[in-house]
Amino acid sequence: MPRTKGDHEARRRDVSEAVWKVMATRGFAGLTLRAVAAELGATTGLLTHYFPTKHALVEYALDLLEQRTISRPRRQTGKGLAALRDALLDILPLTPTATDSNRIWVSSWDAALSDPALSTDYARKYAQSRDRLSERVAAAQELGELPPGDPAHIAAGAGSFILGLVVQALFDPAAFPPQRQVELLDDYLANLGARTDPES
Repeated sequence: MPRTKGDHEARRRDVSEAVWKVMATRGFAGLTLRAVAAELGATTGLLTHYFPTKHALVEYALDLLEQRTISRPRRQTGKGLAALRDALLDILPLTPTATDSNRIWVSSWDAALSDPALSTDYARKYAQSRDRLSERVAAAQELGELPPGDPAHIAAGAGSFILGLVVQALFDPAAFPPQRQVELLDDYLANLGARTDPES
């Protein structure tokens, strides 16, 4: 009996889950056709139907990671500074799922840095993230919750702070449990809001 499109899509979803589990437990360094096949309970021969090369597997894994990142639930508790806080909280590894996603992102940096095309794509992704933060900074400034200044500059600082906190929390989760991550973020935002415009 020939396979239907539904069978193909179901198998592709199974493969996606296997790729995700391998990345979450072994990072990008452990992402191989053999590892994915073992997770799937299949042969590497079956996987080459989907990924003829390791590079194709890596590209797919990065697409899968981006799709999951974009589609995950987001906090929406307010406007202005509250919205900026929500966006930054969404990045932190505060839950097991968010921790897995962040571990995968961080472990993928090595692959991205060694591949010019992937590196360019990552630069685009982070630029888009800064743009989104910049919009929230500008909204907070309009509400008087943040002092005047270049929103893009402030957003770049906030993004850099949050990524640094992510890395520390991943490497030393005992020292940076979720509660401390939130406290550090709130301290950062409080200091940001308390700054005065140097030109005023």
